[in-house]
Amino acid sequence: MLVAAAICPHPPLLIPAAMGAAGLDGAGPADAGPDGAAPADAELRGVRASCAAAVAGLLAAGPDLLVVVGGAARGAVYVGHAAGSLRDFGITVAVGSGEPVLPLSLTVGAWLLDQAGEGRAAGGGRAGGGRAAGQAGGGRAGGGRAAGRAGTEHPAGQALRAHPAGQPGTGPARCALPCRLLLRAVPTDMPPANCLRLGAELAGLAPRVALLAMGDASARKAVGVHGVADPAADSYDAEAAAALAAADTGTLARLDPALDDELMIAGRAAWQVLAGAADGAALRGRLRCAVAPYDVSYLVASWQNSAAARPDRSPSCAPSPGDSSSSGVGPLAD
Repeated sequence: MLVAAAICPHPPLLIPAAMGAAGLDGAGPADAGPDGAAPADAELRGVRASCAAAVAGLLAAGPDLLVVVGGAARGAVYVGHAAGSLRDFGITVAVGSGEPVLPLSLTVGAWLLDQAGEGRAAGGGRAGGGRAAGQAGGGRAGGGRAAGRAGTEHPAGQALRAHPAGQPGTGPARCALPCRLLLRAVPTDMPPANCLRLGAELAGLAPRVALLAMGDASARKAVGVHGVADPAADSYDAEAAAALAAADTGTLARLDPALDDELMIAGRAAWQVLAGAADGAALRGRLRCAVAPYDVSYLVASWQNSAAARPDRSPSCAPSPGDSSSSGVGPLAD
């Protein structure tokens, strides 16, 4: 049963180390804005803070299983300690243990979980409170990560047990998560019906499932000239934002995959997996952030089922200040 969900974008620039000095709070040209940051950089920091709060909400729901879903060229299932890297983007940042295997969407999702895990390990119970992502050399996780077994990829459709949080080899950050973890890459061109079916399967993997859906909205906010709106992209983003704000699974399920390439949508498949997982779950939605730095639309939202709250959850799972908000995995078919 799905008890909570978070929706986050996955641009590489969401990770502070990828932005250099601009990724630090208050960094930027002196004349750029009231906090000293360029407007787009400040928006990205706002997106990062919203994502941290959304992930904190997932942990506060007390899930037995946390599933991260993100678009990729092909479907695959990864164990919880699997590694990802931004080296293909010219950025020496990596997460996890072993050889990088995660696609971009799951790499950024794993980084968000690492931040949440580091905050918990530090005793604060807060997402985003840990150290920055490690600087990687040769595609291996750095920044003090413990050496572990190589990240493992399993073709979609192959049975896999969720990697237990705390098992040796997960790395210290994701080790601190209070539940089992599954990373699921979804083909970006997966038909809606398949996405919905997969989501329903994921929601049935444990009594309490939380889902982190990674995906960007339109990357065609401008037509030819920076700042000139693309009406079709604006309309799509507005519809998606309204659906995420209202936890409207019907609207998400009807998003047209034919627009993915035209409007450069990276999140449609992951959102429709979420719609399938949430169908009938009576979740309440909250849109935390909707901005378009560099003419790419990023949406952050939280879905919660207050009726399914775990009454005896540990206080350490509480959301961060200001946030109002069976161990087995069977075959997953695309």
